Amino acid sequence: MKMKMIVYCAVAACAVAYGGAPIRLSATDFVRATGNPSLVTWAKGSVYVPVWSLSGRTEGQSIAALTPPLPADCTAVRVAIQVVNEDASATNSFTDVYCAHIAQVADGQPLNFGAVGGKPVRTRLSAPGKVRTVVLESYRKVKPGLPLSIRIQREPDDSGDTFVKPAGLLSATVTPLDPPAPAFVVQDVKGYNSWPMIQSVGDRLICTYSRGSAHTINEGARDAYARVSTDGGRTWSPEVKFAADPQVGEVMIGKGVDNDGAALFWVRCMGRPRAHHDLYRTTDGVAFEKIAEPVLDPFPMQITDVFKLPGGKLMSLWFATNYKQGEKSSSWGTLTSVDNGRTWEQKTVEEGLEKGELPTEQSAVYLGNGRILALARTEDGGASTASQFQLASTDDGATWTRVRTNIRDVQASTPSLIYDAEKGIVYNYYYERGRKVIKRRVARVDDVWSDPLAWPDGEAVAVGDEERPHDAGNVNAVAFGGRHCLAYYSGTHADTTVYVATVRP
Repeated sequence: MKMKMIVYCAVAACAVAYGGAPIRLSATDFVRATGNPSLVTWAKGSVYVPVWSLSGRTEGQSIAALTPPLPADCTAVRVAIQVVNEDASATNSFTDVYCAHIAQVADGQPLNFGAVGGKPVRTRLSAPGKVRTVVLESYRKVKPGLPLSIRIQREPDDSGDTFVKPAGLLSATVTPLDPPAPAFVVQDVKGYNSWPMIQSVGDRLICTYSRGSAHTINEGARDAYARVSTDGGRTWSPEVKFAADPQVGEVMIGKGVDNDGAALFWVRCMGRPRAHHDLYRTTDGVAFEKIAEPVLDPFPMQITDVFKLPGGKLMSLWFATNYKQGEKSSSWGTLTSVDNGRTWEQKTVEEGLEKGELPTEQSAVYLGNGRILALARTEDGGASTASQFQLASTDDGATWTRVRTNIRDVQASTPSLIYDAEKGIVYNYYYERGRKVIKRRVARVDDVWSDPLAWPDGEAVAVGDEERPHDAGNVNAVAFGGRHCLAYYSGTHADTTVYVATVRP
C-alpha cells in the first residue's frame, strides 16, 4: 500500500513566518565540548562581553548548550550564531567556517536521538569589533516539545576558513518557525513518479514527468507523461502519455519556450538501440510533436532548460559524466539553435573534469547585454567549498567562467532560476535532500554577479517527506500569474508523488 505523505509549501510573501519567540543562548549558556576553547571577556570601551574564543588554527574546538523544551507546536527551527572578530586585520577579504551539530533530547532515548550532522557554513568577515550573524540552519525540522542539544564548532581545517586569528562567539539564537502551507498533488498513482518539468503556455501550466518502478533511468517501462492545470496548479487534467518507446527509459530533463511561445521539453532516452535525446513541442500540453533528435558528442547525461538569446536563438546547457570518482572524463557546454529548436549546434566549454569539478544540472537566465547567469549543482560533498557553482558569460555564451558560491546547504541539489528583469532580482530554488526542504535564495543580480559568495541566506518554501534522500528533489520552477510554481517529487523507494508548490515572489 502506498504511503501518503504530507507535503507543505509557502504561499506568503515570506516563505516562512517566525512562529514563536526566539530562544537566545548567551556565551555563558555554553560549555566546552571538544578541544580547548576559552571563555574570555572582550572589552570595547566601557563595554565588557563574555565570548567563546575559537581558534583560527587549532582544529576540533567546539562548545555545546541545551535549549529549554521547544514549543508543543514547533516543527522547525532556524539556528544562527552571533560572532565578532576583534583583531585589527579582520576584513571582508577573509572568510571563516562554522558548523552546528544538533540533536534532540528525549526520555529513554540516546542523546543523538534524531541527530543529523551539520554542514559547514562559510561567510565573509565583518570589520573588527562588528557583530555579524551567521545562519547555520535556515530551516531544520524538529520534533515538538523536546529540547535541542546544539554543538557549535569552528572549522579552521576547512579550505574556506582563511582567517587564522581567533573569533569570538557571543551567542546563538534558535527561532521556532511556522510550517509552509500544503502543496498540490500533480500525480500520485502507484509507481516512481519523478523528475518533473513545469512550463507555462498562455493561461495554463504544463507539468511533465516520467514514471517507472524505481529510481532508474533506463527501464523500458519508464515513460513520459503530462498533465495541465488552468487554475494555477490546484487541479490537474487527465494524464497524457507522450513518449513511450518500450526499448528506452524516457526521463524529463529540461523545458522552455520557443520563439512562438510554444513549450519545449527535452526527454532523455536511455536504452536500445542507442541512447539519445528527443525534443518535444506542445502548445496545449495535450498534443506533443517531436521536433529534434540531435546526434551529440560528447553524449550528454542531461540537457537542461531552454532559454532565449538575442536574434531568435535558443540555448541549453549540457553536461556529460559517468559520475565515477577520480576519473577526469566529465565535460559541459552549450547547445544553440537558430531555427527554433529544429537543429542544434554543440560546443564544449570545459572537458577533462573530475566529478567534484563538474557543474551539473545547470539552470541559466539571460540578463541582457550578452550576460548569462547560471547556477549548477555539485556532485561533491564535505568541505564548505563543496557548494553550488556559479557560471557566467558576458558574450552570449561563447565563453564562460566557473566559480563556487556560498550556497552550501545542498545535497545533489538541482537549482532552478527565475529572473525578474524589471527588479533586477534572481530567485534560486533548490531541494536540500536529506533535510527534506525546498529552499530559495533571493538576490540582486548585480550583487552576486560580481561576488558569488554574496548569495543571501536561504529560506524554506516547501517540504517533502521522502524515505531516502534521492527519493525526492529536482525542483523546476516557472513564473506564472504573479506567483512562482515549483514542481518536485517526494516519496519512497518504489512510490513517489509529483507536487507543485506555489509561492509569492
